[in-house]
Amino acid sequence: MTTLKAKSDPQKLTIAEIVDTVSDGRIPLRFTAYDGSATGPEDAPYGLHLKSTRGTTYLATAPGDLGMARAYVSGDLEAIGVHPGDPYEILRAMTDLHFHRPSAKELAAITRSIGWDNLRPIAPPPQEHLPRWRRFAEGLRHSKTRDAEVIHHHYDVSNTFYEYVLGPSMTYTCAAYESEDQSLEDAQENKYRLVFDKLGLKEGDRLLDIGCGWGGMVRYAARRGVKVIGATLSREQAEWAQAAIREEGLSDLAEVRFSDYRDVPETGFDAISSIGLTEHIGVHNYPAYFGFMKDKLRVGGRMLNHCITRPGNRGGAKAGYFIDRYIFPDGELTGSGRIISEIQNVGLEVRHEENLREHYALTLAGWCRNLVDNWDKCVAEVGEGTAKVWGLYMAGSRLGFERNVVQLHQVLAVKLGPNGEADVPLRPWWKG
Repeated sequence: MTTLKAKSDPQKLTIAEIVDTVSDGRIPLRFTAYDGSATGPEDAPYGLHLKSTRGTTYLATAPGDLGMARAYVSGDLEAIGVHPGDPYEILRAMTDLHFHRPSAKELAAITRSIGWDNLRPIAPPPQEHLPRWRRFAEGLRHSKTRDAEVIHHHYDVSNTFYEYVLGPSMTYTCAAYESEDQSLEDAQENKYRLVFDKLGLKEGDRLLDIGCGWGGMVRYAARRGVKVIGATLSREQAEWAQAAIREEGLSDLAEVRFSDYRDVPETGFDAISSIGLTEHIGVHNYPAYFGFMKDKLRVGGRMLNHCITRPGNRGGAKAGYFIDRYIFPDGELTGSGRIISEIQNVGLEVRHEENLREHYALTLAGWCRNLVDNWDKCVAEVGEGTAKVWGLYMAGSRLGFERNVVQLHQVLAVKLGPNGEADVPLRPWWKG
């Protein structure tokens, strides 16, 4: 490793020397800075370039991954060797980059070198959501008002942008791959087929799809003669989905409402699907959430819950700083065991569960390819900062699923009859 110095004051550390100090000098990529200093292997395929003092301020004044995200999204930290639509390779390299808390002596030297003016917090990029303590002004956590606001923050970016990133299916949940070389579109269709078959749906049945997004599951079921109501807190999603329903001639069977799922008055459904909603619910709300599904099902009706989980089951886990501020405000994950317990605690019987962790890594890789292929159009639609947020988020999430930091579980349950009747076949009735 070579550390280059370019400083006029020998008592001050260069930016590269500061990086060496807080990382024990083990840098798996090339790092360069606006002061002319550099560290890390000169022949590294990937690198980071800190372009300004504003970037230094972001890095020094925000915890964890938030400071780096702020500097990157604002354009003050440049990733070298990767496309901003898919920075996966540099993120994978950075997993070997470890920082430690500097000693008092080291901290004094770093502070003197950076300067107090660059240690005063500054406004974050405009893509960043309010911190948790500020959100209380918008309502209690997971109240209808606050849930609507955080869903709007994430999903009402631009339907056109989502069309570029998600592809024709407009499906923003994990696909189910039959093989690693299957196309993203075919894998998303296969996911809907899997959910449909697990629920045992048939022509004339009634399905409620809560958190329905752009209505992919709604339209899949309606094409097969099922009567479907979908609910989403995103107005833009609801409008897009209703237009797609009309275009396919499915209006007699399908409807997507701009509504909180808790406000759906109908009951007696044959099945309920929840695909990618549980992450937004909040662990302490699970009893009411799964209790709602039980109350809406007929006896013998089935529900399928498809959501991101943690590998462990102890309590709920808030999202990291970057995810909470830029992607899923108020997002909260727990383990599949906790989810299964909560489903059974409200009186539903769990019949099957499976982990699709690797499938989500493949799905995210597909979305990143779409973002790269449509980069200029995406930037024109939402701006470079927002497009970079999405590339960073999706590539980082892919790495998380590959390394078992997060998982994706489908849990199938049934509402039993008064004498324990489940009304299901003895063995799995669907193709995996």
